[in-house]
Amino acid sequence: MALALGLLGGGYAVAAPGGSSADAAIASGKADDVAQGKSLFVAHCASCHGLNAEGTAKAPTLVGVGAAAVDFQVSTGRMPAADAGPQAPRKPLGEWVTPQAIDDLAAYVQSLGGGPARPAAEQVDPAKGDPAKGGELFRANCIQCHNFVGAGGALTYGKYAPPLNPATPTQIYEAMATGPQAMPVFNDSTITPDQKRDMIAYITHVRQQVDPGGSGLGRIGPVTEGLVAWIVGLSLLILAAIWITAKKRRTHA
Repeated sequence: MALALGLLGGGYAVAAPGGSSADAAIASGKADDVAQGKSLFVAHCASCHGLNAEGTAKAPTLVGVGAAAVDFQVSTGRMPAADAGPQAPRKPLGEWVTPQAIDDLAAYVQSLGGGPARPAAEQVDPAKGDPAKGGELFRANCIQCHNFVGAGGALTYGKYAPPLNPATPTQIYEAMATGPQAMPVFNDSTITPDQKRDMIAYITHVRQQVDPGGSGLGRIGPVTEGLVAWIVGLSLLILAAIWITAKKRRTHA
């Protein structure tokens, strides 16, 4: 019986996937990155997310969120968060936030429980995507919050959909894969990697478009356009009324 149990346990240890941080790190060849990432995590992130990323009352657990979420949040300056507002805004990066530091943090969080990995360069290359197809997908899934051209918009309870102009292709892909803050997750079964690349091609393409009719007014839509029309139109009517009145007075004088 002891021999049978030993063989069964040994067979399971060989066949079962490694679940520990050390096993995942060694298998991926990034043990040093994981160790350095843990040091950075303890120094800059543990006060909110817990020493082992288990989460606290201030911030959620990071187990299973994946490297893509870390890369998005840290590379955009949203994390570490400056305050506990309804939404973490994009902000300049801290002095310690370097590409290597982001790599190390991402490797550490990825080792905790997997999750969406960072995309490869070809997955986010706009030149390999189809802007026309991407536009159809964007209009079907994103314009309700981000506007037709990715200009962003207001949501409820102080939240908002940020403008997409500052986002890199990698950050756009990672946002779709991880669903930061109020954004839903668009996993590969909902929007395939090729479709994500098409959407990236569209988003980056509209940035190059000009406004032949004049100012784009932020491309926010009919709200700003209507406001400008009312202000300009009323101002012209008031000036016309003043000019007519003044002219009539001069005529009678």
